[in-house]
Amino acid sequence: MNGIEVFHPNVSPLLVIPEAPDYPRPAPRWLTAHAFRGLMKKIVYLLSDSTGETVARVGAAALSLFNRAVDKRLRVFIRSEAEADAVIDEFRREPGAVIVTMVNPDLRERIMNAAETLGLPAFAVLQPVVGMLEAHLGETAKPLMGGQYVVDDLYYRRIDAIDYAISHDDGALTDRLARADVILTGVSRTSKTPTCIYLAVRGVKAANLPLVPGANPPPAFFSAISGGVPVVALTASPARLAQIRSHRLEAIGHDRGAEYAALEMIRREVADARLLFERIGAPVIDVTRRSIEETAAEIMAILRKLGRA
Repeated sequence: MNGIEVFHPNVSPLLVIPEAPDYPRPAPRWLTAHAFRGLMKKIVYLLSDSTGETVARVGAAALSLFNRAVDKRLRVFIRSEAEADAVIDEFRREPGAVIVTMVNPDLRERIMNAAETLGLPAFAVLQPVVGMLEAHLGETAKPLMGGQYVVDDLYYRRIDAIDYAISHDDGALTDRLARADVILTGVSRTSKTPTCIYLAVRGVKAANLPLVPGANPPPAFFSAISGGVPVVALTASPARLAQIRSHRLEAIGHDRGAEYAALEMIRREVADARLLFERIGAPVIDVTRRSIEETAAEIMAILRKLGRA
């Protein structure tokens, strides 16, 4: 059988790829596994004239629906013809699909037209939504790069919330818990800190109060609850916590934390924590198979029901 013989560690003993008629000759006879994977990987360009947060999130959400490996190339702050042309030159060298969130119509069309000329699939994410809103609102959209990033009251509230989350990490400054929008509590390694930071970026002052085995929460915790501060409890399966804690101990080179990662000890911790959650009437979120984003979204839903968000 005529073709390119390719060595691959997961295929024994030899994988033969039929050779296309227009394959450049002489064709390489042996390719490394790395080169093989490169042949299989598709490129997706994510282009923005601002920070790229929007197009990165859209791309990540869409690509999460596929199993195939993708080479994601984020290109941001494209604000001149020269910068647009540099990206277009990259298209020519290494073709791929193009996803765009750019408000400058001239630069956007320059890139979209180039992609079309090169025969590349391209989509301007915001334009269908903007067009629909223009028709609905009876107003023409005004191009404003990074227009969603405004230094206003919400911006300063987010900064204050981030400062608060950092100051109140792991139970620090418990005398100020009454200022929190929400208190997150749970045993160690239930994602309290990253969830607090994620909520802070959305302007929510979240305090992190860890539960210590054999110790009662501080009086300030119960005082804050009496003052109306909501508490959301985070938990996880003991098996998952044991795994996470073991990895944590290995990462920091700690060899004296056997009890911290012991499954039986963790089971008791989780059971004791459940009793506390029931006593204070806190809603419980199991984070075993949840991302930080999903956990934060559920907390936000709880706060909205309470009129706190």
